[in-house]
Amino acid sequence: MSKTIINTPNAPAPIGPYSQAVSVNEMLYVSGQIAIDPATNELVQGDIKAEARQVMENLKAILSEAGVDFSYVVKTTIFLADMADFAAVNEVYGEYFGEYPPARETVAVSTLPKNVNVEISCIAAM
Repeated sequence: MSKTIINTPNAPAPIGPYSQAVSVNEMLYVSGQIAIDPATNELVQGDIKAEARQVMENLKAILSEAGVDFSYVVKTTIFLADMADFAAVNEVYGEYFGEYPPARETVAVSTLPKNVNVEISCIAAM
């Protein structure tokens, strides 16, 4: 087994004992990202679309550090604090994937880290 830890300063530093991503046997497992701006280490304020866009940019930075992009993503999980935000998050999410988006589930949860409204994780082939 070949295991590599992926970290980039272009995405938020982990806020706990985990890595931004881990690659194992040509698969990349990216930890859930929230709307922290890595330049300021502050939560993005604004509407749910602004949060979702920052989350996707954080995922993009981690994927890039691993040498891949969104076209390599095979699975995502979206966690929402409120399912009423589904359509808005889905709209932003869709901007990052082409004609063949990955498999996905969206789950409503009671709370998320730092009381954000959305968190997204993904798995990519390498």
